Amino acid sequence: MDLQRYLNSKPEALEDYPFGPDAQVFKVQNKLFALVFRRDGCECINLKCDPEEAVGLRDLFAAVSPGYHMNKRHWNTVRNDGSVPVGELQRMIDRSYALVVRGLPRGVRQGMELRHGVDTLYGGAP
Repeated sequence: MDLQRYLNSKPEALEDYPFGPDAQVFKVQNKLFALVFRRDGCECINLKCDPEEAVGLRDLFAAVSPGYHMNKRHWNTVRNDGSVPVGELQRMIDRSYALVVRGLPRGVRQGMELRHGVDTLYGGAP
């Protein structure tokens, strides 16, 4: 999977490098939903996650660990080593994006919902 292409395909996603060229930050409405970096020679991605789901994913996949340099309750780091199925990685990205959009101020969120549609933004995420 082309990780950067998938992340950039999210509505109103912007790619930024505030921490230098080695850390790609993906934001929606200036709020971080993904951080891509290399660690120990492997591409990794930090994704926002519901705290209970975060623990479950860590138990299920060896490539998922508490968020590196992030709030470990709300963020997971996923090693993109091929051990997590592509569909599951996409679901994690979609969930991270949806959580961030849901946390935006009401007016901003409603504007995005009108522009892009609820299904596009949340993709059935609870």
